[in-house]
Amino acid sequence: SRERRALSATVGRACHEVGFMVVTDHGIPDSVVDDVFDLMRRFFALDVAERSMIDKRRSPHFRGWEAVGSELTNNRVDVREQIDVWSEWPVSDAAHGPVHDRLHGPNQWMPTDLLAGQREITERWMSELGDLADRILGLLADHLALRDDFFVDLFGDRPMSLTKMINYPPTPPGGAGVNAHHDTGFLTLLAPGSVAGLEVVNPAGEWIAVPIVERSFVVNLGEMLQSMTGNYFVATKHRVITTEPRMSAAYFHGPSLDTSLDPIGLDHRFADAVAASPRHSSAGFMASAAETRSGVSDMTSMHRAGTYGEQLWNYFVRSYPANVAQHHPDAVADRI
Repeated sequence: SRERRALSATVGRACHEVGFMVVTDHGIPDSVVDDVFDLMRRFFALDVAERSMIDKRRSPHFRGWEAVGSELTNNRVDVREQIDVWSEWPVSDAAHGPVHDRLHGPNQWMPTDLLAGQREITERWMSELGDLADRILGLLADHLALRDDFFVDLFGDRPMSLTKMINYPPTPPGGAGVNAHHDTGFLTLLAPGSVAGLEVVNPAGEWIAVPIVERSFVVNLGEMLQSMTGNYFVATKHRVITTEPRMSAAYFHGPSLDTSLDPIGLDHRFADAVAASPRHSSAGFMASAAETRSGVSDMTSMHRAGTYGEQLWNYFVRSYPANVAQHHPDAVADRI
């Protein structure tokens, strides 16, 4: 329809020019978001000993709760605590196949007497936001002159998506709730809560605050979609700095780990647009742990992972070196 073509053009232009947008009238029931924020309030009010029952350090699949200061972004400590829940698939045989297959596995769930409804609320959130992400990807496919279901088909039969429930204390001077970064994956949907703090770099290179719009989702693209579109769509640098306590919930929409990151076949006009824009043609990627140590600056890596799984493994090695060393000492992680 004419309305869908107009919406596709608007969404596609935002993802090409900025890489961030705020979405309203999305159809997600208010209760889906309200239940998640209620769940976070209940969990983060528990004693540390109780939260530690699902400590991420216990999980070889990088799932569960982590205390403030557990994650590194660009070798800098993030001032936030969070719960990570990934799509669940059977554990892979670590002795065979690529190292990133070790990311498959179970989540950690709190006992129901301490945190009633955690699994049901989280899984409903992931299902509803997964559907919304697929609708947005359909609009992006339209914009790229691809069939509507191109990206949905591309995701394969074992999609790996992430929900991150985040609690930020006030950011200390000189620090960040989460340091400047690109998202690793494909497409991110964020319920930002009622407290501002998310900042994004605009095309002019300036940090600007993302406004709080009631009942909206902030949408941004990850490096995977940037890579696959030959930098036509961009993953945009962002961070969180907050002056007061803040909670947010993010959903990262991801495909199967074996999904290739090779550029997709697009009409030449998209490559021409990249070539005509120094900002697009020079857009880099988050540096790996080895690159950072060798002096490559934060987001100027030209290395492109071959698959989504390699991209994710690179993220875990960079952000959770102690977890990798504890659970996967045989993995030659630095070569990624």
